[in-house]
Amino acid sequence: MPIVIYKGQEFQVHPKVYKPAEDSFLLLNNLDIKKGEKALELGTGCGIISIVGAKSEAEFIATDISSKALSCAKENAKNHQVEEKIEFRKGNLFQPIGNERFDLIIFNPPYLPVSGDETLDNNLDAAWNGGRNGRKFIDKFLNQIQNYLKSKWRFFFVQSSLSGIQETQEILKKKNFQFSTKTKKISFEKLYLFMVEKKTQ
Repeated sequence: MPIVIYKGQEFQVHPKVYKPAEDSFLLLNNLDIKKGEKALELGTGCGIISIVGAKSEAEFIATDISSKALSCAKENAKNHQVEEKIEFRKGNLFQPIGNERFDLIIFNPPYLPVSGDETLDNNLDAAWNGGRNGRKFIDKFLNQIQNYLKSKWRFFFVQSSLSGIQETQEILKKKNFQFSTKTKKISFEKLYLFMVEKKTQ
């Protein structure tokens, strides 16, 4: 099974599970996870983000729509001895969460614009296919996020310059959210990490 190494730590990645890349590392390198926080990661993939976060003594729930991804993430959590700190649930976006609320929510969504004739019928397609304009999951996420946040909260998500950065900024402003961004240029696009929190009065 392929291996990804992050800061000397090895993570197995099943061939049919999204392999952590620049977007994953942009998130990982900028996460500030506090001890005792209740955190949620949507679309955990191989589990690398939740596992690194759980080592900071946070309590994690990690979801994914793919059974193969969840199996891979559970195995990695066991190998890193944090399996008791992460609860894995199968489902799309917030569907498996119920009424729970979190201090921190993390999402590396499918964000690439894909036309119908480009769509592939496999598990990996779901990891990057953001629909015709790349916003299929980003918009759903931003529309629902407030229902799952505690009174003091933060959330982080990644998107591509190809999927409407200005539109995302306008949505966050309308919701009166305070946010900052970090970027990373890769071949044909720029990745944006949005770091969002409740606006202080």
